[in-house]
Amino acid sequence: MTPLLKLVIPKGRLQEKVEGLLARIGLHLTYSSRSYRPVCSDPAIEIKLLKPQNIPALIALGRHDAGFSGLDWVIEQGLETHDNLREVMDLGFNRVRIVAAVPETLAVDEAYRKRRIIVATEYPVIAQRYLDAQKLDAVLIKSYGATEALPPEDADMIIDNTSTGSTLAMNRLAIVDELLSSTTRLLASGEALDDPARAGKLAEIRMLIQSVLNADKKVLLEMNVGAAQLEALVSNLPCMRAPTVSPLHDGAGYAVKVAVSAAEAPRLIPQLVKLGASDILEYRLAKIVP
Repeated sequence: MTPLLKLVIPKGRLQEKVEGLLARIGLHLTYSSRSYRPVCSDPAIEIKLLKPQNIPALIALGRHDAGFSGLDWVIEQGLETHDNLREVMDLGFNRVRIVAAVPETLAVDEAYRKRRIIVATEYPVIAQRYLDAQKLDAVLIKSYGATEALPPEDADMIIDNTSTGSTLAMNRLAIVDELLSSTTRLLASGEALDDPARAGKLAEIRMLIQSVLNADKKVLLEMNVGAAQLEALVSNLPCMRAPTVSPLHDGAGYAVKVAVSAAEAPRLIPQLVKLGASDILEYRLAKIVP
């Protein structure tokens, strides 16, 4: 079967998370000696692994139909408004901030603004825009990983991504500005989305991924409640639409099922007990398709 959709996934830090997400929607990858070209369980999909930095540009050039990469690399390559690059969905994970950070001594009274500085970054385009906007006297150098290790001897400022800021703090670097926030996106070429067959396949993938992301935010609560307490219990249940209520055998009360926010469940369960619920079960969900 000739593959219908050419899909690229990011090699490296994001790979495990993206592959796990694909497995949850039924797309399993098998690796052979050709480690950059795993075989997909869906023969309609051809998979290739690439560095996330390369994915947006190659999709925009039409060399692949779709793929996963961070918004930071879309912006770094100036592709936010490219005619042939479209964002299909924001997956919301691998959230990072692109920040400017300097040694703590240079952060005092913004000393870095009063002298010529060397700025190291893996994001030269984003960095240069920032330096120009801030009117900083700076020399920009391209770094190749471990950017936070360069100051203070080899750089006076870094512009880098961080999730928690802990690595910067460990290296005695102070964040002085935040340039943008980035998450992983599913991207596609305009050509693919204009083709009904490929667009249909991408729509299926998007729906299934969204159903998994929805499920990650919810849990299913199942409980029993007496007839006298039913209305009070149901009226206090947050739910997607309405709870499912079924009579128990021999009129012994009711079984109630409801999907609620996973974050809210620990607070909600004690309240349900006070309202008369018993035999409460909590289930993790695999998919939710509204």
